[in-house]
Amino acid sequence: MSRLQRAFSGWLFRAGLLLFVFGSGPLLVIIAASKIRLTSDPNPNPVAFGMLAMLTFWPSLAMVAISLWKVARSDNSDAV
Repeated sequence: MSRLQRAFSGWLFRAGLLLFVFGSGPLLVIIAASKIRLTSDPNPNPVAFGMLAMLTFWPSLAMVAISLWKVARSDNSDAV
């Protein structure tokens, strides 16, 4: 199994990815919908979705980074 496959199959990576999708996804969907004029308001104010994205973005990024770091560290310890 390659390094990338091991990183993607880890629970920490998947949890971080899900946290990113469900935390930042709604805000990104609202932004995209307003840009392509699917909403009646060209400048929506999604405060709640913005706060959700703010609270989940950095933890999700940290979870993904820690997962990748753990896989890279385990590969280096096998070589020694």
